[in-house]
Amino acid sequence: MMSPSLDMTPLPTEIDKDGKRIVRREARVPNSAEDGIPAIDWQEQPIDCPSCEYQTWVAESRCEPGHACINDRYARRIDRFFRYNPEVSNDHLAHPYFEVRALACRRADVFRLPALIDDPDETVRLSIAMRLPQRLLQRMTGDPHREVRIRVATKLDPEYLPGMMRDPDYHVRALVARRLPEALLATMLHDRDEQVRCEVAERISMPALLTLASDRTLEVRRIVARRLPVGLLDRLVKDPEWLVRWEVAQRAAPEVLMKLVDDEDHEVRLSARTRLAEAGVALPAASDSHAQEPSHE
Repeated sequence: MMSPSLDMTPLPTEIDKDGKRIVRREARVPNSAEDGIPAIDWQEQPIDCPSCEYQTWVAESRCEPGHACINDRYARRIDRFFRYNPEVSNDHLAHPYFEVRALACRRADVFRLPALIDDPDETVRLSIAMRLPQRLLQRMTGDPHREVRIRVATKLDPEYLPGMMRDPDYHVRALVARRLPEALLATMLHDRDEQVRCEVAERISMPALLTLASDRTLEVRRIVARRLPVGLLDRLVKDPEWLVRWEVAQRAAPEVLMKLVDDEDHEVRLSARTRLAEAGVALPAASDSHAQEPSHE
């Protein structure tokens, strides 16, 4: 279970005349949707304020049942408690409820977080991945949960990403291909997933880009047609997919466009003829039998 997006903005505080800390918190919204959520703990028992170690904080506005409570099951109420009282975050990193651990580690001291790298719940590990330094974040590249590895691939510095190029999840590998140093992209040219190869095609330079001109996936070849040097677009004029040939027609030089003016597809022919006309190049004496064919729209 993943926690909802929560507010990380620290709350301002004041010290009253007796030296007590007072949190200037946001006003509680009356009749909000949250009011319909019962105030029960993670074991589905009613909240018992008298037995809570923080019971005296209610009078100081540092917690409030049903709104900001560390014993509540609802993540937003737990988060408010830690927003009001970030200094106790370290004390709850071993709490039995995963939401408490996950929210506590958002404000706990960073040097306390490595102990949670192998936490049994992925929500906790997702949370610490946002804050761990790079040296420690590298230890999470093999996390058993794909969402954690996705976050790691997003946060890890590019120089440390090669170890994730063979990740079993295509989304992780796609993120790696998007951020990997360009010099290493060639090692992902033949990835088994088309989304990964699309990411590679968007970034890789020549001559490796030309290798993808014969890729089995239409979208990869379309990207190649958009990025290939104009002088090499002739390689794609006979591509079996009209969308690839249409991309070629958007950029090709007149001598290549001449090979597309009688293309079997109306949109490709139209693009080639239009660009030749704009360049002032006369069309060859060829049949216009396809001129009135409908487009793909």
